[in-house]
Order: sequence, then C-alpha cells, then structure tokens
Amino acid sequence: MASPLTHALVGATLAAACHFRWKLWVVGVASALLPDLDAAGYWLGVPYGSFWGHRGFTHSIVFAVLASGLFARWISCWTGMTVVRVWTYCVVAMLSHGILDAMTDGGLGVAFFSPIDQNRYFLPIRPIHVASMSLRDLLGPHGLDVLTSECVWVWIPCAVVTPLVWWFGRRRRPVSSLE
Repeated sequence: MASPLTHALVGATLAAACHFRWKLWVVGVASALLPDLDAAGYWLGVPYGSFWGHRGFTHSIVFAVLASGLFARWISCWTGMTVVRVWTYCVVAMLSHGILDAMTDGGLGVAFFSPIDQNRYFLPIRPIHVASMSLRDLLGPHGLDVLTSECVWVWIPCAVVTPLVWWFGRRRRPVSSLE
C-alpha cells in the first residue's frame, strides 16, 4: 500500500484543485483513506487475498460508488454542494486510493472489479515502494525509501499540478461561486 500520508495528500490535493473550503478537504482526505478500513482485517486474521482482505472489496470501483452514494446526501446538506458533485468528488478520492496501491511494487494487487471479479491487478508502472502495515517499519530505513518514492511520484506532481489547476480554474469562475 502507499502510505496513509500520501493517500491523504491526494484527497487534499483534489479539494485544493476544486477550490473547496476546509470542510471538503476533510471529506476528501477521509474518502481517500476509507478503503484502508480493510487493513483492520490484517490484525483480525482475515486472509490477505480474501474478499474482505487488504486491497479487496473496499478498494474496488463498486465500493467507491456505493460508499460515496451513502455519504453524498448527508455531506451535501452541510456543504451546500449538489449531491452529484459531492458524490463525484468522493468517488474520485476513493478511486485514487486503489490507483496508488496498484502503483506499488509489493502486495497482491488491487481487486478493482470486486465483487464481480476477485482477481487483483497492478498498473503497468509500479514505481512506488510498498509501505509496511507496521508503524515501526515506517519509521525505519524502509519507511524513508517509501516516502522518497512517494515524494517523487506523488507529492511533487501534486505540488506542481495543484497550483496550476487551481489558478486556471479560479480565473474562469467568479469568486462568489467558490465553495
């Protein structure tokens, strides 16, 4: 898996690029982290390669669509955004999680098409070092390797693309319509 910090960064980056206020930043970060709920199974004895195992159903497209749908109406009530816009934002943030995990150099892959297809997939390019589920490992030399690869392949691109998208989007929309 990519590190939780990097998943959170992508959720925040989406919010920044969309000109969202801080409440939506929290929603984006939470949505980007939500698929890793299945990591609890690691400590509960759920087999890694099973339906409920890590990178299983909660990393799928179906899960992203359904979970976003459950929260979109509630979130739209306190943000003033349309349900469709909140749903789309949450789906993209959740799907980013599986995409990042599929770019790592370890694990069994991601069950993008679960529950229809239980096969696990990786992307053709896998430059991100897989993060350990152990906090102790993340604080050691392996953690530094993981963060270095994530900086190169995720953080720096986010830092370059976000201001450009934000600036061009701001120029096209009146300030009063920013959420």
